[in-house]
Amino acid sequence: MYAMLGMYWTAGGDGFPFAPIDDDRRSGSILEGIPVALGASLMAVLGLIGTVVALAMARGAGSRHQSAAMIAFGWIVSAGLTLIIPDYTLITVLAFAPLLLVFAFTGVPGPQDGIGDILYWHRTNLIILFVGGLLWAAATLAYQRRRRAACQHCGRRHGSASNGPSQQTLLRWGRWAVLVACLAPLPYEITRIAWYFGHPLGISRDFLTMMQETDGMLTIGLGLAIASVLGGVLTHGLVSRWGEVYPRWIWFKAGKPVPPALAIVPASLVAVVLIPAGLMMLRNLAIGDGWGLRLVSVPWVLWGAALGVATITYHLRRRGACQHCGHGASTVAADAEPQDAG
Repeated sequence: MYAMLGMYWTAGGDGFPFAPIDDDRRSGSILEGIPVALGASLMAVLGLIGTVVALAMARGAGSRHQSAAMIAFGWIVSAGLTLIIPDYTLITVLAFAPLLLVFAFTGVPGPQDGIGDILYWHRTNLIILFVGGLLWAAATLAYQRRRRAACQHCGRRHGSASNGPSQQTLLRWGRWAVLVACLAPLPYEITRIAWYFGHPLGISRDFLTMMQETDGMLTIGLGLAIASVLGGVLTHGLVSRWGEVYPRWIWFKAGKPVPPALAIVPASLVAVVLIPAGLMMLRNLAIGDGWGLRLVSVPWVLWGAALGVATITYHLRRRGACQHCGHGASTVAADAEPQDAG
């Protein structure tokens, strides 16, 4: 699809998603403002190459060297589409998803003329590219496992001398990652809470006054800070007992194992969308109105990376035992019975 759109835009068609536009419709993408001739041509070429590579992957084709090249291409494209090209749009959509769902039926309050004023084409394109990056990651991983004769359950090649890190090692890595993931957003949380209570921490007094006079602005900032703190609490579940077995205060599930996907899917999604948002702040590090506006969001890159590591270690500890190699057994199943009995 993007190969065809790239050719259309190269030929002078309208709608190039990175073309210069009014400031209120610009995105924070690294490609924003790229010349149409260069950007559209690049889309067309990469789109055509991607189509060929994707079809070859789906058929399981390719020699050893061709396979290695296609796997490298797949991971590079996935990283570019999910981590490098997007901006803060993804974390914004994720944070405000419930409100956007309501606005779709009730209309958007304020001067915006509907959802289209929030999810305009420059932003929607980034969401499409992000989803495409996730699909590339899934397709490349599946192809890589099949080509390397890896176990489809645990992802390892049977007969390998290494069984991977122990449960204790994974837990230790996870705890360090959780610590970093909880500390990284602290500057953001502290500034937003301070602004709500009238302290211009990291900004000028005039800028704080402007926000105070704008209905809902400080309340939204406070809500995001609280959501971040609650997210840190949930992050602890990746290395805590209650993240593996439901605690007693959840009476209707007490003692039963927590489904791994219940933690892995949302944590993975948050980790991935945090990184491009932090990179965008790093690329546009303007501190004219104070360091509290953008500088405090740069650690989101570290936050996303640490949350990703914590999630991976949680997955490796929680995955079931492989029927072929026996590796990856979780201790939860064995511990859940005594908990139930208690």
